[in-house]
Amino acid sequence: MSEQRCGALELASGWATRWAGGSAAFGLAVGVVVAWAACGPAFGYSETWQLVINTGTTIVTFLMVFLIQRGQNKDALAIQLKLNELVAAVKGASNRLINVEDLTEEEVRVLHDHYRKLVELAKKDDKLTVSHSIEDAELDHGVKMAAGRVDGPGRRPGAT
Repeated sequence: MSEQRCGALELASGWATRWAGGSAAFGLAVGVVVAWAACGPAFGYSETWQLVINTGTTIVTFLMVFLIQRGQNKDALAIQLKLNELVAAVKGASNRLINVEDLTEEEVRVLHDHYRKLVELAKKDDKLTVSHSIEDAELDHGVKMAAGRVDGPGRRPGAT
């Protein structure tokens, strides 16, 4: 497919996505259903009369699935780019998370377990904002344990 044709499809689908999500589209849909219902007595509520609305709604639903998916794909990509920018810009943030959406399910599970461990270590810490990585949290916790500042998970010596 040529770039010009793809560009035209992108423009048309972008316009359709914005229009279909607006009040005018809803108003048109309500108007079509009201007009169809009003025509029922004139057509004797025939099978053809019913087939008109069934066929119309099936076609619209089929097309809307693609427009909705297009919108969600674009939004998801935009959000991922914004998050990648934040992760890349924040000092101390783990670059492991940049483009995490491109990892396999197994790799995402490994990262999830990694951060679950960080949460468990953070629960043992007095301050919630002290560390930025599991390695930092383990080191901080080890230093506190050695200094006697922590007596077991998240407790200070002598605390009940």
